[in-house]
Amino acid sequence: MAPPRKNTEKTPAFRVVEVLVVPLLTAIVKVEQRGTEHLPTSGPFVLTPNHYSNFDPVVVAWGLWKLGRAPRFLAKASLFTVPLVGWGLRAIGQIPVERSGPGRQSAPISAATELLEHEKGIIIYPEGTLTRDPDLWPMRGKTGAVRLALQHGIPVIPSAHWGVQAILPRYSKKLRLFPRKTVRIVYGAPVDLDDLREGDLDQRKLSEATTRVMAAITGLVEELRGETAPAERWNPAAHNQSEYGHLDEPKQKKSAE
Repeated sequence: MAPPRKNTEKTPAFRVVEVLVVPLLTAIVKVEQRGTEHLPTSGPFVLTPNHYSNFDPVVVAWGLWKLGRAPRFLAKASLFTVPLVGWGLRAIGQIPVERSGPGRQSAPISAATELLEHEKGIIIYPEGTLTRDPDLWPMRGKTGAVRLALQHGIPVIPSAHWGVQAILPRYSKKLRLFPRKTVRIVYGAPVDLDDLREGDLDQRKLSEATTRVMAAITGLVEELRGETAPAERWNPAAHNQSEYGHLDEPKQKKSAE
């Protein structure tokens, strides 16, 4: 019988980041987490949070770290070209993803597969970018997260958070560090995709799986906000909006603030 595999998620590089970053985070953010029993304590998983602030990956990562799992993201490839930042991202196992070009589809999935085969988790924002919804509700999703999960039999754990906009509003560059803010994070039960795992993986299955994941995330956001989301999720294409980058519509800028 083979000896149990040693948990190597929290590498020395991660420990260095912990020493440097956690004291600051503790001073500016109070994280309250619920539904933590749904997050696997070991083995691979795909965590799918909502996304409405450039600061929320930091809080999502910290929440995961507090639960004993090392956070890994599919990060914009351009970040890896920044001196020191790129080196640091690689040292803690973050995965570069191209938003265009021939490697856009295969590279991130290949890298993520390697992590999952080593029983580590990965965080993928199914929206792909900050939500375009003017009221910060989750918008329509993309298929990358469910494709990875369905191809490898990995559970998808939906997650939602609320409160990060008080620290860094959408598209803002001004951090509001004090007074200390509270951010609430909730984890949902794994999304049921079992009926979609058999047979060939086609666009219909990917679309259906993505719809289920986005519905689960939206339900968690509703729970945190105590409100009901719009019946139809925001679709940037229907509003003549670009997929990525800063939006300049006055209504959206106002709601983000």
